[in-house]
Amino acid sequence: MPASLSAADLFTAVFAVALLAGLAIKFWLTGRQIRHVARHRDHVPQAFAQTVTPAAHRKAADYTIAKSRFGLLEMAFGAAVLLGWTLLGGLNLLNALLLHVFGPGLLQQLALLAAFALIGGLLELPFSLYQTFVIEQRFGFNRMDGRLWLADLAKSTLVGALVGLPIAALILWLMGAAGPRWWLWAWLAWMGFNLVLLMVYPSFIAPLFNRFQPLRDETLAARVTTLMRRCGFAAKGLYVMDGSRRSAHANAYFTGFGAAKRVVFYDTLLARLSPDQVDAVLAHELGHFRHRHIVQRIVLMFALSLAGFALLGWLSGQSWFYAGLGVQPSMAVLADGRAAPNDALALLLFLLAVPVFGFFVAPLSAQLSRRHEFQADAFAAAQTSGADLSGALLKLYEDNASTLTPDPVYVRFYYSHPPASERLARLQPAA
Repeated sequence: MPASLSAADLFTAVFAVALLAGLAIKFWLTGRQIRHVARHRDHVPQAFAQTVTPAAHRKAADYTIAKSRFGLLEMAFGAAVLLGWTLLGGLNLLNALLLHVFGPGLLQQLALLAAFALIGGLLELPFSLYQTFVIEQRFGFNRMDGRLWLADLAKSTLVGALVGLPIAALILWLMGAAGPRWWLWAWLAWMGFNLVLLMVYPSFIAPLFNRFQPLRDETLAARVTTLMRRCGFAAKGLYVMDGSRRSAHANAYFTGFGAAKRVVFYDTLLARLSPDQVDAVLAHELGHFRHRHIVQRIVLMFALSLAGFALLGWLSGQSWFYAGLGVQPSMAVLADGRAAPNDALALLLFLLAVPVFGFFVAPLSAQLSRRHEFQADAFAAAQTSGADLSGALLKLYEDNASTLTPDPVYVRFYYSHPPASERLARLQPAA
């Protein structure tokens, strides 16, 4: 048996085992979450007995269970689609079809990426519809109608094509023209693209989907500006986003990069929180900047993406990588004597395989994120009031129907934010 075939068979087995093991762990964790939340559905935790009504607690439990059960279906379907693309030959078939239509070259590779994205989006549409118009609707969160949903879909598809195809074409060109170290140049292009996107997103892309109005409450604006100055932070502007057009969920966030940073409040947040509580929520976000969490995440993203491009640079030259995932690389020869490129195939297979193996290190990322949230909470309590932050968090948990009784193991694996009980316990001395 040829060595390359043995390597391909081995990689197929490793991939299949990782996929099935990951799916089994996901089902086990979600099952734990459903059972734990259901078991505590009718009993408000003692720490929240004076602030959370039984009705709100039951709603949060029911919402969590409904989303989790639907998530089981999504996970099973996603695993089936992944198998269809890889080991069952779906990507190989699509590539062969587009080779027949376009012939080998950059156009065929771009067509492969676009067709893959389009088919994937179509397969996900029923789940998006059900999530929005059944689950979110049932619990009173959805405020979109079919017309707005279709408009968002059309705009996101157009923006994705206008933004994604040029950078994809550049990376594919570099893969074919920049020599053995193409992955380094591709990484530099990718990082530059992301930094530019961070700067242009607030002013040019986000307004395509939501209306952003300057914060007109002068008293609140003065409070917020004073808080930011006290924390040594400057932003380009304070804005209110019409989040209520789509959802009853509330939030606030910073967006942009460098001089383009701006503070955005959901209108639903301002309608629900007192000015002191808005200050506390904003101070929490400022805490992320004061502790350099944003810079740390960007540096980590740079490092991981560099490692990813380097790994892709090596895997793209290994025949077992393609064959092990059910794909036959193109063996055609171009007019200039060069082998036909398989760069789009390598890129897609890499994007399909990495999440399968990356799933097992997800708890490390979640743990780091929870640690950052605790640090930001402590900063907010020091700059404003622990009582105000606790009150704001309770309102947000209730408004977003976040369960107060998640399964502890599920939390450690998935939660990027600490559960309410842990956050409020940490804030209680400050409150």
